[in-house]
Amino acid sequence: MRLTIFRALKHRNFALFTSGQVCALIGYWMQSIAQSWLLYRMTGSATLLGVLGFAGSVPILLLAPLAGLWSDRANLHRTMFATQVLEMLQALSLAALAISGLIAPWHIITLSMLMGVLVAIEIPMRHAYLLELVGGKQDLPNAIAVTSLIGNTGRLIGPALAGIVIAAYGEPACFAINALTYVGVLVSFMMIRVRASPRPATHAPVLSGLREGFNYVWRSVPIRLLLSVLAVVSLLATPYMTLMPVLVREVYGGGANVMGFLVGAAGFGALSGTLFLASRANVRGLVRIISYASIAAGAALALLSWAGAVSVVLPLLAIIGFGILVTSVSVNMILQTIVDDDKRGRVMSLYTVAFLGASPLGAIAAGAMADRIGVALTLTAGGISCALAGLYLAYKRAEIRRHMLPIYAKLGIAAR
Repeated sequence: MRLTIFRALKHRNFALFTSGQVCALIGYWMQSIAQSWLLYRMTGSATLLGVLGFAGSVPILLLAPLAGLWSDRANLHRTMFATQVLEMLQALSLAALAISGLIAPWHIITLSMLMGVLVAIEIPMRHAYLLELVGGKQDLPNAIAVTSLIGNTGRLIGPALAGIVIAAYGEPACFAINALTYVGVLVSFMMIRVRASPRPATHAPVLSGLREGFNYVWRSVPIRLLLSVLAVVSLLATPYMTLMPVLVREVYGGGANVMGFLVGAAGFGALSGTLFLASRANVRGLVRIISYASIAAGAALALLSWAGAVSVVLPLLAIIGFGILVTSVSVNMILQTIVDDDKRGRVMSLYTVAFLGASPLGAIAAGAMADRIGVALTLTAGGISCALAGLYLAYKRAEIRRHMLPIYAKLGIAAR
């Protein structure tokens, strides 16, 4: 059978879902860039940028496991629709405050935390929801890659567009555009018709359900090691995005437009990574690729502040974006392939904690370190740590492969 990069789009429900997400993700990245730029312009504090990153992500660290358990029990379509409505209201609130001129730093941080709560609920459910959208596991890895491709298209376009809009109209315009994008999201959800996954009539108590999920992950050597490496990359490498306003202003002497294009370079690298993963037939060989990607991202990050010229920084950011994306999405693809269906939500909630939940700790630590030792040394330390995590995974690859072979054999996949 001829494989195509976008083969998951043959499923009507998945195609509708992705059509609504395209504009929303561009708007999300516009809002993200605008709020960090606005906060830094108002306060001049790298520490507060770290606090902003922390506020937006710490709810994921705290709430994602509960959301994962809920996603193993709830109607995923209805819950996903409800989160989109609430996210639109958050965007409208931010836009109204900014347009009225009443916005203050605490508004930005508080609304970022509110969005973090909604994302903590949405992300584990989104991962589980993909299985319903494509109707089975055959096209699930491709659906994960295509979803990431769309997300990183938004990441590529959104920051660059945000820089242009901020320079021309100011940050409030970015917030208003983001709020408007949710109209398409809600319309697409109204058109989706999925068959809900079967749910048991009775459930174990919450603590027992959470304990079952944690024990399942801990006993699985591949899942445990992959999530551990992902957590290191998220904790020590991804905070570079939080420090981008400082890097642009203090190291390269640029403005919002320069920041938009630099973040867009990382988005271009991530977009390339998703195209690479979407072109793959299955998850075979991804553990080795994760090792290489983590090492490459770490090395580029360690060199980022010492490059000396924006022309050199752009390819480094592309490598960072490619490496972090390939690491995170490849782990996602492997987990979604090997996990038991009745524990999918809980396992993917721990994936969410490892990737998105660990970043608040890294963000606030990176902000504080940047104020103390400078942005250059902070990014260098994070890059070296990321590369070491990749080397560790390469060392453990034979052990992971030994445990995954029986699972792949059941699924008809030859591991290597």
